[in-house]
Amino acid sequence: LRYRIIAAELRAVGIDGNCVPCLDLATPDTHPFLKNRCLGSDPEEVARFGRAVTDATLAAGVLPVIKHMPGHGRARVDSHAEVPRVTASRAELDTTDFAPFKRLAATSLGMTGHILFEAIDNRPATLSPVMIDLIRADIGFDGLLMTDDISMGALEGSIAQRSQAAITAGCDLVLHCNGDMGEMEAVVNAAGRLSDAGKTRADAALAAKGSAAPGDIDVAELSATYEQLVKGFDA
Repeated sequence: LRYRIIAAELRAVGIDGNCVPCLDLATPDTHPFLKNRCLGSDPEEVARFGRAVTDATLAAGVLPVIKHMPGHGRARVDSHAEVPRVTASRAELDTTDFAPFKRLAATSLGMTGHILFEAIDNRPATLSPVMIDLIRADIGFDGLLMTDDISMGALEGSIAQRSQAAITAGCDLVLHCNGDMGEMEAVVNAAGRLSDAGKTRADAALAAKGSAAPGDIDVAELSATYEQLVKGFDA
């Protein structure tokens, strides 16, 4: 209900995408920058809540983006500043961090995480062909794949080098968030045009958006129901 309200409010001002849900598993060591966005610590529970978020978002005509693939919850440092390194085994990751993404792999849009899994590759997932192949082949995600903000401190090299490396690794789109025009131009020049495969994925994502339009949902009524449901939770 909460995410249906959020999506309706976004749609009302012409925004038809939202970078939710966060399918990263919360752990005792998850960095605070991420932990307050996690939906839980149990893979099945996170997948169930994530499905509720994606369904509600789509119902209001907004496209959800599952993130941060293939799982950012073990990050003990803030990837806005430095690269998080994960030492867990591949077997453990398959049954924990990767599991919610497998359950929602049919979602049309996804976002990578700038996190390094030492047992699998020596590069952050966003820039790693090995990790992108894992997202595609093992997790089973065939949707449009964007990077997390390419200007974050977890990545090395120039903005252009990072952008080109992300596309070479297998990402479809490069996300740039800080508004610096010079960097934006460098990203566009380095990333190039959307590939044919990326165009196919983009078309499929747009087709999945549904036909809901601003005004189709009574936000005031939904908000009143939501407030009644959560009344007393903070007591």
